[in-house]
Amino acid sequence: MKLWQKTKHLDKEIEKFTVGQDYILDKELVYYDCIASKAHAAMLRKIGILSEAETADLLRGLDKIVDLDKQGKFTIALEEEDCHTAIENFLIEEIGEAGKKIHTGRSRNDQVLTALRLYSKEKLLKCLEMLRETIGYIEDFIKTFGEIPMPGYTHTRKAMPSSVGLWANAFKAAFDDDLDLLQAAIKLVDQNPLGTGAGYGIPLPLDREMTTKELGFARIQDNPIYAQNSRGKFESFVLSVLGQVMLDINKLASDLVLFTLPSIAYFILPDEFLTGSSIMPQKKNPDVLELLRGKYHEIFAYEVQMKNTSVNLISGYHRDIQLTKEAVIRGFTTVLDSIHVTGLIFRNLKVIEENCEVAMTEELYAAEKAYKLVRQGVPFREAYRQIGKQYEKSKVLYYE
Repeated sequence: MKLWQKTKHLDKEIEKFTVGQDYILDKELVYYDCIASKAHAAMLRKIGILSEAETADLLRGLDKIVDLDKQGKFTIALEEEDCHTAIENFLIEEIGEAGKKIHTGRSRNDQVLTALRLYSKEKLLKCLEMLRETIGYIEDFIKTFGEIPMPGYTHTRKAMPSSVGLWANAFKAAFDDDLDLLQAAIKLVDQNPLGTGAGYGIPLPLDREMTTKELGFARIQDNPIYAQNSRGKFESFVLSVLGQVMLDINKLASDLVLFTLPSIAYFILPDEFLTGSSIMPQKKNPDVLELLRGKYHEIFAYEVQMKNTSVNLISGYHRDIQLTKEAVIRGFTTVLDSIHVTGLIFRNLKVIEENCEVAMTEELYAAEKAYKLVRQGVPFREAYRQIGKQYEKSKVLYYE
């Protein structure tokens, strides 16, 4: 039975359309809704809505759901719409009348928000952990290969002297900034919406300080209307931050596609990281890098979807917002997988020192030659022209 159902039954085709993918996506939220429900039950006991026995029954029932969920045995039927309904239905069947009281003092609106906040906070913390781990792999890579010289590029042409360490450290610095962005996203979502109801509060003396502490939120989200308005806003910021992580991974993957090219071969990945062709027996393809490069666009699309879905709506909840859930859940899955694979790449990436040294051709030092003249008192523009003349008849074109 649906949480909102009274006497009439919804048309089956309308039901299928309005439920969408929620009953599938919500498998990711079962644990978080149970955690929030346990805190809510304890709070209802404190304010006298539940008896001690009822509270104990509810906590036992919720723990059973968590165990079943871990085993992959807790199911959500399409007819139940989402995990919140499935959980309440299970509690009613399992423990009887006490199960009918768990929804006291909340709406599905703040219930969904709370589960999503807990989910997002945990996934952001996981992104932080994995990104720090990846930074450690980059540092190890620099210790091993950092002193090896290699060309620096502009306009996809060799430009100036660089090194493996300078190149790799650029991504360490980028990921260091991403850590700050992830912390900012955690700070934003670390607000407790439980108790705001459908957006206009609950006419009961709820102890929101208690549930905030129980759930580990940093603070209460006070204004109930803003709690609803922030859905879409918070998620779009989270996806924007995840997009920044993927932007850096995209650039890393683009570099490695070039630098592992057999005709350049500064770096090499193990054969176990490369795929083949169904027609060309000789091919070793960097599919893993190309997919990493492409995953940025997936996250960017989710961010655009999130923002476009949540604008032009008046204050309060609208069913359109249901369509944003998939972007968040799939976005986190993509980014966590991508960070993991990026770490694997740095753990297994090798540098072909000989190829790097051979590539350090004479023209890379043109700017250095110009500055040598500058140190002798020649104006820079004159020094620039003098050195430039040495390359005018070169068969290879070099650009500023």
